[in-house]
Amino acid sequence: MYIAITFLIAFVALLLVFWGGKVLLKGSWLLGFLRGTVGLLLLAGALLIVLVALDVYSYRNLAEEHSVGTVSFERLGDQHFMVKFADDDGISKEFELYGDQWQLDARMLKWKGALARWGIEPAYRLDRLSGRYLTLQDERNKERSVYALDESGHVVDVWSTLRNMDNRLPIVDAVYGSATFLPMEDGAVYEVRISHTGLLARPLNQQARSALNEWQ
Repeated sequence: MYIAITFLIAFVALLLVFWGGKVLLKGSWLLGFLRGTVGLLLLAGALLIVLVALDVYSYRNLAEEHSVGTVSFERLGDQHFMVKFADDDGISKEFELYGDQWQLDARMLKWKGALARWGIEPAYRLDRLSGRYLTLQDERNKERSVYALDESGHVVDVWSTLRNMDNRLPIVDAVYGSATFLPMEDGAVYEVRISHTGLLARPLNQQARSALNEWQ
C-alpha cells in the first residue's frame, strides 16, 4: 500500500518538475518577473521619497535668530510645576514637569558644502521639553518628565537616520540645538529664541531673573 502511495507522490512530483521546466524554458516568465520587480521597487522608492518630503516639511526655515515661544511656570507642589509653552504662532500647550530645572531641545538640519554655498538656510523642529533634578539622588529616584513637542507623525525620521549615520553625508549635519537647563520657579516666564548655534532662553520677568540669580 505504502509503495503505491510512494509511486503516486513520485508521479505528482514528476508532473510538477515537468510543468516547472516547461514554464522555465518558455522564458516569458523571467521578463514578467523582472518587470514586476522593477515596478514594485519604483513604487516603493516613490513612497519613500514622499515620506521623506513630508518629514522634511515638518521643519521650519531658520534664516535668522527669532523667538520660538515663551515658557511660563506655575508651582503645583514641591518640585512639581505646570508648564505652559506658547509657540510663535500663539498655540499653547501645557505640561506637568517634575524637578528643579527645565530644558527645551530642538532638532536642527544644517546644510554644508555646495548646498550651504547656494544659500540654503538651516532648518529646525522643536523636539522635547523636559525637567531635571539638581541632585543625582533625586534624578535616580524621583519621577521624571519629558514631552515631545512636535513630531512629523510619519514613518520616516530623516533627522534620526542622519544621526545614526554619524552625519557622514557631505551635504547635511543633523544636530541638537538645546537651551541650557534653567531653574523652574512659580510665576517665572522665559522667552526661547533660536539661532544657527541653537536655542537660547532669556528671562522675561522678575521671577525668572531672581531664579536665575539664585541659581547662578
